[in-house]
Amino acid sequence: MPDSHHGGHGRRPTRAERWSAFRESPFLPAAVLLLIIAAAAGLFAGSYTYAMANPTPHNIPTAVTGAYGGPAARRFLDGMEKALGASLKLHPYGSRRAAVLAVDEQKEFAVVEASAHGRSIALDVSAASGATVAQLLGEAALKVGDATGTTVTVRDLKPLQRGDPRGLAIFYISLAAVIIGFVGSIQLSVHARALNPLERIAFTVAYAVLGGFVIAAVVDWLLAAVKLPFLESWGILALTMFTTGMVFTMFNTLVGRWAMLPTWGLMVLLGNPSSGGAVSWPLLPSPLGTIGRWLPPGASVNAQHTAVYFRGHQHAFPFLVLTGWAVVSCAVFLIWRHRHPGGRPTTPEHAA
Repeated sequence: MPDSHHGGHGRRPTRAERWSAFRESPFLPAAVLLLIIAAAAGLFAGSYTYAMANPTPHNIPTAVTGAYGGPAARRFLDGMEKALGASLKLHPYGSRRAAVLAVDEQKEFAVVEASAHGRSIALDVSAASGATVAQLLGEAALKVGDATGTTVTVRDLKPLQRGDPRGLAIFYISLAAVIIGFVGSIQLSVHARALNPLERIAFTVAYAVLGGFVIAAVVDWLLAAVKLPFLESWGILALTMFTTGMVFTMFNTLVGRWAMLPTWGLMVLLGNPSSGGAVSWPLLPSPLGTIGRWLPPGASVNAQHTAVYFRGHQHAFPFLVLTGWAVVSCAVFLIWRHRHPGGRPTTPEHAA
């Protein structure tokens, strides 16, 4: 047997021969993974730090009612914008009832009601809309009130549940559904490669339904952290897990063994920080606040958030986003099923 360290007739291998041997060895993918993992570590830390380390308000949709146009009220509102370093996007309403309804529909984050003379302000915040936003608004309002001689009353229209004082439980359960959703699909690729495409989709549905049930049961029944509208929350978690599982399956069909890279980038590096779960979207950098609503993690957080805290005001948009990603992923997988990395042979001798 010729010495693998030398070329033909015992000569030293050429550069091309050494490269060919390296390319066919396990060291090439290992070296590529080394660089990818190092880059992913930096990107992971950077994306979460960029989005969450120093949440800063930008534009905060705010309902105004009463004598909000008077000089005293205007001084207060101008002082609020200066104190927050942000713009309050003021939307007038004819009554407090209409303004509160707009908060329930998640069009507004707060209600400013000015008295007839403008020297008395009632600020209704909504911790359920965004705990950090509500805290910033409340603290700024009291300081500005003292500075402008305005009597300020701060109330919370939608307080958070006792077991979720910081409003993070919904983010955590959505995060679990997102990550376990695509990790489950990875495991099917590794340990159940013989599944045919329709069988693969069926088992993805099965673990999504069961996994969504377990997440909801643990958080609600076992830990009593958040009282969930169980069937609706279960459905959202199951749809999230199925969607993220099929997104990985789509990428696995298109790019094979490197499917983890686009899946991780889309769901974890971009999707989770921009979801609005840990930091409400008015405090996110503007591009993230916009992009996040169109990705599965953000859609899942939005649907779950509304189900828990704004019952009766659920929107179709997050469900359309999740369903759209699931349908596209399934379609790509089925259309290019001949590239499915796995499946059973269909030759006559195996079919017998």
